[in-house]
Amino acid sequence: MSIAMLKSPRFLFTSESVSEGHPDKICDQVSDAVLDALLEQDPQSRVACETAANTGLIMVLGEITTEAFVDISQIARNTIEKIGYTRAKYGFDSETCGVVVSVKEQSPDIAQGVNSTNPDDTGAGDQGMMFGYACRETDSLMPLPITLAHSLVKRLSDVRRTDPEMSYLRPDGKSQVSIEYAYGLPQRVDTIVIATQHDDRVDTEQLRKELTEKVVEHTVPADLIDSDTRILINATGRFVVGGPMGDAGLTGRKIIVDTYGGMARHGGGAFSGKDPTKVDRSGSYMSRYVAKNLVAGGIADRAEVQLAYCIGVAEPVAVNVETFGTERIDHDKIDDLIRQNFDLRPGAIIKTLNLRRPIYTPVAAYGHFGRSDLDLPWEKTDQAETLASQAGLEISNLDLPSPRA
Repeated sequence: MSIAMLKSPRFLFTSESVSEGHPDKICDQVSDAVLDALLEQDPQSRVACETAANTGLIMVLGEITTEAFVDISQIARNTIEKIGYTRAKYGFDSETCGVVVSVKEQSPDIAQGVNSTNPDDTGAGDQGMMFGYACRETDSLMPLPITLAHSLVKRLSDVRRTDPEMSYLRPDGKSQVSIEYAYGLPQRVDTIVIATQHDDRVDTEQLRKELTEKVVEHTVPADLIDSDTRILINATGRFVVGGPMGDAGLTGRKIIVDTYGGMARHGGGAFSGKDPTKVDRSGSYMSRYVAKNLVAGGIADRAEVQLAYCIGVAEPVAVNVETFGTERIDHDKIDDLIRQNFDLRPGAIIKTLNLRRPIYTPVAAYGHFGRSDLDLPWEKTDQAETLASQAGLEISNLDLPSPRA
């Protein structure tokens, strides 16, 4: 169980998510779209791309060293168009918004710490610590609150695009889910919050009724909802002004949405716009991979893995695993299993997870982890049986809590 779960046998835990049209998520997607375009031409590209958004304006900033050539301004416009901001009355328009680009090469002082004649000995691109987490609350081994929160805004996006009766919806939106736990296990949904941008012609009661039927009831398992569950949709009654017109956006400002919804700790850095030599990204993916395989292998029902690095140094300076009292073998043995089965040097992580390729834009919205809709290397459980065997466990014989679908 997590730290929060030690406080009381019954408690509420809440996670939120945001749609791809949220101003901060627009920026994450633009940054990762630039990264993907560069990696497609030059897999060795060094990229630290930041995006900011405001009314009618996108700014792309950062440090990029590459042999590739891409039209960053057009990439930004294409990303915004795909999200759905295609008309000025939506508050943002991909064709008419201004795009400012200001990038320079990576600092040679940083580059010298990352360059290596042996790729496996590539030094970390910066100091920092990162966390990975897994638990048995869902089939994806993710916490239930963030899983449901992501599913709600993803469904909101789907009906906006495919249901003619919901054409009044606009790209900006948020969700929030509060789950009641008993002794560390999820029992029911206490509260669902949805806020969605819409045009000014729709009646609030119509919007609430249709979103309850087509989004909430379609997404949240019926056995988790009871007569006491609260469903709060557009609680202020109006959400017409949204997107970058309603709020400024910035890359890396939704890191808890990107990860575990607050159920696990977060390291010092965001993911989007960073190539995999940045351990903020690759280290976080690897720590999730390790944690997920530990849980899938029955080593523990919950696992949080922390990695820490020094710039220019390949080996992590520290590795820590917390299993919250759910482990089935001694902690020293768990440490040994990680050392034996996972190479945690940044260059080896890049090779193991095949990270020098354009796979990042899709995870810039709706979470980097637990994505059953994507074939993500850090989500594989291909080490689970090996870990179980080395631990002297048989997965088929383990008395494990049943994860939800």
